[in-house]
Amino acid sequence: MAGWTVDVHPLAEAELKALPADMRARFLHIAELLEAFGPAKVGMPHVRPLESKLWEMRMRGRDGIARAVYAAVRGRTLLVLHVFVKKTEKTPRAAIETAKDRLEALP
Repeated sequence: MAGWTVDVHPLAEAELKALPADMRARFLHIAELLEAFGPAKVGMPHVRPLESKLWEMRMRGRDGIARAVYAAVRGRTLLVLHVFVKKTEKTPRAAIETAKDRLEALP
């Protein structure tokens, strides 16, 4: 059985590259967990569901907290739609809407 794949939306790639190195390293670690074990086996504190089809990767670094919002797309592919630095307790509505818009715009 083929494993899972984590892909990054082109717009989210630039957002990911803008994160500090320790948060990018944490992102890679969580992505590797998702690819190795699948989203059903990876839970808190690494990932959690947001709403509808959206989930978030939870990254913490020396400079704060970041999130990567993703969804399952074709087959066993997880697509990271939006990456942002979190400044509030709750995931901002605008971040969720950005991820939804990018998901809906996929071909």
